[in-house]
Amino acid sequence: MRITDVKTWVVGNPPPQAGGRYFIFVRLTTDGGVHGYGEAYNASFGPHVTARMIEDVAARHLVGRDPHDIEAFWRRAYSSGFTQRPDVAMMGCVSALEMACWDIVGKEAGRPVYKLLGGRVHETLRSYTYLYPETGSVYPDEAEAPQRNVYNDPELAAAAALACVRQGFDAVKFDPAGPYTAFDGHQPRLVDIDLSARMVMAVREAVGTAADILFGTHGQFTPAGALRMARAIEPADPLWFEEPVPPDSPEAMATVARQTTIPIAAGERLTTKHEFARLLALGAAAILQPDLGRSGGILETKKIAAMAEAHHVQIAPHCYCGPLVAAANIQLAVTLPNFLILESIRTWDGFHAALLKSPIVWQDGHVVPSGEPGLGVELDEAVAEAHPYDGDRLHLEMAPDPLVP
Repeated sequence: MRITDVKTWVVGNPPPQAGGRYFIFVRLTTDGGVHGYGEAYNASFGPHVTARMIEDVAARHLVGRDPHDIEAFWRRAYSSGFTQRPDVAMMGCVSALEMACWDIVGKEAGRPVYKLLGGRVHETLRSYTYLYPETGSVYPDEAEAPQRNVYNDPELAAAAALACVRQGFDAVKFDPAGPYTAFDGHQPRLVDIDLSARMVMAVREAVGTAADILFGTHGQFTPAGALRMARAIEPADPLWFEEPVPPDSPEAMATVARQTTIPIAAGERLTTKHEFARLLALGAAAILQPDLGRSGGILETKKIAAMAEAHHVQIAPHCYCGPLVAAANIQLAVTLPNFLILESIRTWDGFHAALLKSPIVWQDGHVVPSGEPGLGVELDEAVAEAHPYDGDRLHLEMAPDPLVP
């Protein structure tokens, strides 16, 4: 069996753009006509540039080769151009291609990928959702942010959280901690600390013990600033404080972890076992959040999870992207003894469902893993073709100017 063809799509995500502005998909085809699909969570460059990068990596390291040889492909790509170091751009490409290889391998074997990775540990997977505004953009840093919404209004956040609980979720996440910029970390303003505390307490009062609260940030703070914020929200007992400092300094994150009772969660911007190993060695996080569209793929993240298990650290796969990363997350999470919770984009309805021939199954707050071969889902190529992304903005963006107190 050999890979003979590579095709990519950059798909525009219609409003309200839950999961990002676009999704980057790839399809590999074998000489036997078997298709495998993957997705890159890669935002450093324009998405069409990234799609060409995926095609380049495939041409150099996959076309003409057996998709079963995933470890060999990974090492060739990781070493490409005399690098051999964590590279988020390369690993976004590798992750998409690697999960497409696994999709092919599972289809050839007639088994879901999780059966080839040690088998099922969990029958269903606990999931959480962001609190989303009912109208307008999902991005709290854009034009709608000054208006009342679930990111800045305790009453609206509490109502949205209660609605999620009634829907079946027992964990909700939001990011009320104020602006984030290319110049972070910063010290939080008192107004941001005050608002965050009121937001978290309003949600806690609304849901009681029926749901965990996941307090998200975007690496906004210095360690001292993060600890000030942590002290303010500790009374509401969040399940986690996410990425409180920028991801480039696990030492700084460890400083925060040692001085707060809130578990630290981190990892959506990290890639390969090597970066996660630093977090683990320093005790910087109690919960790792690898995104399989960036972390290095399914097998690499299985290794990350195994290292975490040895440190008694849990895994909460990140997914602020499309349904193919979600499918890969599910295949891996099913196999993990140290799985904690899975990120869902609402209930995998809307455009995420439309992109798949059969949608991801969500019931009573849990994802029900597919038993179909490979990733368990099939991209609806007609839908992907009908929604090309023609914008020039990146998937996610930080404010380009320093925060004005």
